[in-house]
Amino acid sequence: MGTNTAAVAGKKTFGQWLKSRKGQQTVIIIAFIIIPLLLLFTFTYLPFAEMVKFSFYKMKYVGARKFVGLDNYRALFARKDIVSSLKLCLYYMVGALIQIALALYLATILSMKVKASGLFKGLIFFPYLINGIAIGFIFKFFYTRGFVFDTVLQWCGFQLDSLPYWLKDQSINNWSLVGSSVWRYCGQQMVLFIGAIMSVDDTLYEAADLDGANKFQQFKYIILPSIKTIVTLNIILSITGSLSAFEAPFVITDGANGTGTFFVVMNTIAHTNQKVGLASAMAVFLLCIIFICTILQKLFFKFAFRNMHADDESRSAKKKRVKAAAAQPAAAVKGGR
Repeated sequence: MGTNTAAVAGKKTFGQWLKSRKGQQTVIIIAFIIIPLLLLFTFTYLPFAEMVKFSFYKMKYVGARKFVGLDNYRALFARKDIVSSLKLCLYYMVGALIQIALALYLATILSMKVKASGLFKGLIFFPYLINGIAIGFIFKFFYTRGFVFDTVLQWCGFQLDSLPYWLKDQSINNWSLVGSSVWRYCGQQMVLFIGAIMSVDDTLYEAADLDGANKFQQFKYIILPSIKTIVTLNIILSITGSLSAFEAPFVITDGANGTGTFFVVMNTIAHTNQKVGLASAMAVFLLCIIFICTILQKLFFKFAFRNMHADDESRSAKKKRVKAAAAQPAAAVKGGR
């Protein structure tokens, strides 16, 4: 009788368990898991699923819908404005590679002992803090005929009549927009590179100095292999970001004179022409392109850095052999005792 009473007393009701420390910890853990997943599903996955569904309809924001199957996806390759906007991504991809090379060069220099390096880091990083719309207005004024850029070139001896219209001439206007993008994002990537370079072990530089290695050799054999992960990440983000360029061509030129990128054309089709189904198909198609580009880049860098991975493995194997060799005499001494 006493045993049964103790067993009943030992059991807790759900309310008592909920008020206990263990119960509260469990509730908090479940809440931290469920609430973010619920928000992610509500504001990301559900709208994305609706967008995929819209891509199979001919529809406007308000009104009747007509199921058209894959007609919207076929129209992507039939419309010249969409095809030409995809080609413009090549300009921004080239600009992304130039931007990464410039950011890596500046990061390598500023990570060394340079006077006023903090000031230079702040000045180069500052454009990234400016709003993209504001940067668009800045460069729209900067490239306007006879204004800032033309004035600076005239100081250098150029005649105004010999200079092109930076935002109208279709042979140069897209490069002008790419230049504004490089100016904005170069500082952000430079800071990421500096953070990675500063984490490199200083003893490697000291050993390289003793071996007589110059700065370029230190960069090639110490810095670049040590930050290959950040380099790969920056290139992937830059290339995929170049596929979705929007702010600069939208604010500076409004997509005129052959500067309309894929996002600018998609914005016009969705909001001006009210072709929501076609715009949704464009968004899904762009997502597939970005996904494919990301996979190809990862495979490329896995192949390109295969020798560096082998070097890392050989270093770790060498360390294990050194530790094993150091442990053998100690084991022998203990065995002798």
